[in-house]
Amino acid sequence: MTGVARSLFELGMPWWEFVLRAVAVYVAVLLMVRVTGKRTIGQFTPFDLLVVVLLGTAVQNSLIGSDTSLLGGLILAATLLAMNWAVGRLSARSRRFDRWVEGRPVILVRHGELYRDELQRQAVSEQDFAIARRSAGYATLAEVELAVLETSGEITFIGNKGGH
Repeated sequence: MTGVARSLFELGMPWWEFVLRAVAVYVAVLLMVRVTGKRTIGQFTPFDLLVVVLLGTAVQNSLIGSDTSLLGGLILAATLLAMNWAVGRLSARSRRFDRWVEGRPVILVRHGELYRDELQRQAVSEQDFAIARRSAGYATLAEVELAVLETSGEITFIGNKGGH
């Protein structure tokens, strides 16, 4: 094997350390994303995109260490994809795990009354909420019977009988 070919496949650490690092980083980032709320996942702003890119850069060394081999990168990619598959599978089979990973829907408006404290808790600005409301075809809060921040980060609206 030539020097170049060897450097592509020669690992700088044992294969299991790649797997251990990938699992640890995946779980840690999942926890951090879960704690930061639904907005991070469902309503990407340019700032959110910047955070995702910087997050990837921040955890790069935690994943790869000093290894720059092709094989090391492939082991990491396979482990991360396997973790993602496993979390999806476990979420589909366990309601409790799914609630923990995805969270629960949150009521933001009931009978035209906006729950500002809930907006703050969920890191959704009143301006973002108003944009979502208008996009759904509701000009005023009085037209909204129920608004729910779904686990996907999307806000869904149900109009009241008199308004919409």
